[in-house]
Amino acid sequence: MTQATHAPEIEGVEAAAMEALAGRLTDPFAFLGMHDTGQGPAVRAFLPGAEAVEVVSRENGEVLGRLNQVREGLHAGLVSRRERYRLRISWPGTVQETEDPYSFGMVLGDLDLHLFSEGAHWDLAERFGAQPMTHEGVEGVAFSVWAPNARRVSVIGDFNSWDGRRHPMRLRHSAGVWELFVPRIGPGERYKYEIVGKHGETLPPKADPLARRTETPPANASIVAAPHAFRWTDEEWMAKRGARQAPTQPMAVYEVHPASWLRPEGEPQGTLDWDQLIDTLIPYVADLGFTHIELMPIMEHPFGGSWGYQPLSLFAPSARYGTPEGFARFVDACHRADLGVILDWVPAHFPTDPHGLARFDGTALYEHEDPREGYHQDWNTYIYNMGRKEVQGFLVASALWWTETFHIDALRVDAVASMLYRDYSREHDQWIPNRFGGRENLESIDFLKRMNQIVQERAPGAITIAEESTAFPGVSQPVSQGGLGFSYKWNMGWMHDTLHYIQREPLYRSYHHNELTFGLVYAFSEKFVLPISHDEVVHGKGSLIGKMPGDEWQKLANLRAYFGFMWTHPGKKLLFMGCEIGQHREWNHDGEIEWALLKNQSHAGLQMLVRDLNKLYAREPALFTTDAEPSGFEWIVGDDTQNSVFAYLRRGTGDAKPLLVVLNMTPVPRHEYRIGVPEGGTWSEILNTDAQIYGGTNLGNAGAVRTEAIPAHGRSHSVGITLPPLAAVVFRHQA
Repeated sequence: MTQATHAPEIEGVEAAAMEALAGRLTDPFAFLGMHDTGQGPAVRAFLPGAEAVEVVSRENGEVLGRLNQVREGLHAGLVSRRERYRLRISWPGTVQETEDPYSFGMVLGDLDLHLFSEGAHWDLAERFGAQPMTHEGVEGVAFSVWAPNARRVSVIGDFNSWDGRRHPMRLRHSAGVWELFVPRIGPGERYKYEIVGKHGETLPPKADPLARRTETPPANASIVAAPHAFRWTDEEWMAKRGARQAPTQPMAVYEVHPASWLRPEGEPQGTLDWDQLIDTLIPYVADLGFTHIELMPIMEHPFGGSWGYQPLSLFAPSARYGTPEGFARFVDACHRADLGVILDWVPAHFPTDPHGLARFDGTALYEHEDPREGYHQDWNTYIYNMGRKEVQGFLVASALWWTETFHIDALRVDAVASMLYRDYSREHDQWIPNRFGGRENLESIDFLKRMNQIVQERAPGAITIAEESTAFPGVSQPVSQGGLGFSYKWNMGWMHDTLHYIQREPLYRSYHHNELTFGLVYAFSEKFVLPISHDEVVHGKGSLIGKMPGDEWQKLANLRAYFGFMWTHPGKKLLFMGCEIGQHREWNHDGEIEWALLKNQSHAGLQMLVRDLNKLYAREPALFTTDAEPSGFEWIVGDDTQNSVFAYLRRGTGDAKPLLVVLNMTPVPRHEYRIGVPEGGTWSEILNTDAQIYGGTNLGNAGAVRTEAIPAHGRSHSVGITLPPLAAVVFRHQA
């Protein structure tokens, strides 16, 4: 290493040298790079470990000057003339020639900064963060990060030995954004930001909030991603997806945690990548007749045990499953298989990991300062501060990144109830009222409305679904009509009531008849999805089949009847993986589905029933065309508490034939059970959950029943039918 020497006096060196050595340069471009001095142009560069540094012309390679080491790592010297230059750096054992990062002009335009500050820059991930580009004729990566309260921000990575003194960034004061173009690096580089807070404290290195690629956890560095240039082949799907996802169309969703759906053969702790999931998951779901795959959050998250619901990189698909390009291939393959893709998306809160968003610039930047607003006690997470335009813009840009860039068909927004109310899961003295003294979180409500409107405008055909468990009005009503603007809302009340009912011994169900009927009181107040999700088969709740009473046969029969009820009830359908085969074990994110159960005919029969229910659902307009309209449902028998029998009609639009659905929720077969029907003639039995192929007793109605002129239930005609034990039977009118 060269010894420190006294270079020719270069004004300003002494004062700033100490700041450079301490890594505290607040305005690096005012000191580093080329500057005019009283003695002529001079160049300063901070290159700890360099043995010699020359300044050479970018035009012809001529040596313009040699820099002396004036302090440890700080090199400075006069050059012969002002022109574009490179630094020729002699490191121990090698020589590097590169442009000086501090010789380049600004990267971000004033419009970028203005839109960012207004929370209205919808292309954040393509302008901010880490962007490979050619800048002023030189290839490299432009880094930018929002940290308005920081004293200094540096980009660190393998390219500078993770030394925060090497690449301090320029502050764009109008937006609080720091930027720097680093020449001659590109995609694949690992990086983070080293931030010095306003009180001079150095924070833990921070991952990039706008990273589009990350290391595989538990490593947590960001990775410079190549520009997204995937060649899609789903034009036909994209043109029609809006119509396919309308309330008048069937929607049956298979909810998946990709890591624990299936493990690689011989690797019980391994994870299938996106290409392996293309070969396994997609054909499985398509064969079962589902219309959509819903992925639990695949945005990068540090803790696998959070299942993705505590994400830190809202623009990066998790490296657990491969690259962003691999994820795009998966979505494209789903669309080719006529499957929509729904992503669980979490704008409500984020984890407290020190490398993440928490106190990002030394202050509560993304979160609220007051824990009564900014800390979620249930989940040990921070709550996004929706009162900041920049935070709202960050989240809206994330929603658009998935729907526009990755062609995602729907976002299922997690924990909406926690966003709507300031007192959610808090005692009376643990929350702060809104500006009107109420409990509604007005800023979050504004965000949800805005997000939904922008997604609908920018991503035609994409939809949003709210996981919302309260009676907040108008969740799935358009914003123009005073609603939140979601396309659908999870029907949590239906799920809780019906699961309570089905868990009861049949002997006692007559006392709780309303738990199966009450959902129809409000079934058309929103556009609903009926969710049997991961939340119902974890945390000690047991498996779905484990909730069923009785012996093994009765458990399976109960579950078959419940599925028959669910698939014929108004509302779109959602079923968590493993429930379709009657998995015995509670879901474990470290395991996989109990696929061996399919060797058992009864469990294989349950899977076959789910397939046939999906086929029935897609084929019968009465089950979906009036899904959100009261005209599509009519009770015939809703009060037979003594026998625990239910009967109802489903009606479609136009020439759709009506369906009669009858449930017997006891293990007692019933013969000649008389039900009034609206039309005379033949009613064909088109599905019976007690069929032998499903594992039942094969008790039924010989394929059809004919009406008789016997009045019943206020109708002039009726049918006398056989009701199998613990079963759902569906009839279609044939005239």
